[in-house]
Amino acid sequence: MKMNILVTLDAGYLSPLTIMLRSLVDNHRCELDVYVMNSSLTKKHLKQVRDNVEAYCGSQAVQGLRLIDVKVDQAMLQDAPITDRYPQEMYYRIFAARFLPEHLDRVLYLDPDMVIINSLTELYEMNMGGDWFAAASHVGKVLEKINEIRLQSEEPGPYINSGVMLMNLKELRKHQDERQVFDYIEKNKELLILPDQDVISALYGGRIREIDPYRYNMTERLLMVQLPGTELADMKWICDHCAVIHYCGRNKPWKEHYIGKLDIFYHWYARILRA
Repeated sequence: MKMNILVTLDAGYLSPLTIMLRSLVDNHRCELDVYVMNSSLTKKHLKQVRDNVEAYCGSQAVQGLRLIDVKVDQAMLQDAPITDRYPQEMYYRIFAARFLPEHLDRVLYLDPDMVIINSLTELYEMNMGGDWFAAASHVGKVLEKINEIRLQSEEPGPYINSGVMLMNLKELRKHQDERQVFDYIEKNKELLILPDQDVISALYGGRIREIDPYRYNMTERLLMVQLPGTELADMKWICDHCAVIHYCGRNKPWKEHYIGKLDIFYHWYARILRA
């Protein structure tokens, strides 16, 4: 079996990427082709990441890991709104169908700021039918409706967190209109708060298949919401039921004053990285 993984980042996220990949290799004994969409990383950067993953997992465990450099011209999105938290690279995942090899039918996008603690195979192999994306939502129906109005959504649907997305490249190549994306960004750039997921939710809401956020996009905010009949805050429940721990937003475990308890997973790998 092979899993095709997509990440987008600049050099500022190489350390979190290393930890995410280590956790990914830990939980998957299969071939992992990791496509790294970027505008500025060098061969040295990618070698450093792979060497650090191998230092922990061992050469045999990472034999199936390939880091594949996918360059994107920054001029393509020079007018798109960006901030220090949301660099231009965050938009690249929207155009994965154009830049990834034609033979790929699907790819699983993962943010670098997460730790994988269980297998993603079931998610990766899910039947997507004609849907273009499979992703989790972190908002309720009321906030979803507010976002729909704010973004003037063309295809109302779930407002997703774009940190974990299974992408149906075959369908995207057939139907995605890139000009529509550029036009939407230009027309609505003053309204975009979380730009890439705003764009995906607004344009493709009707083509998104929802997945379980507690399993595939677990965050500290979700921990505050108890699932009926479970002890969600119990670490054993998290270890047994969650596959992805996502450190989205400003609350990062590699920064001071982290608030919450899920940083334990990040620091377990970080200690190994420093060893």
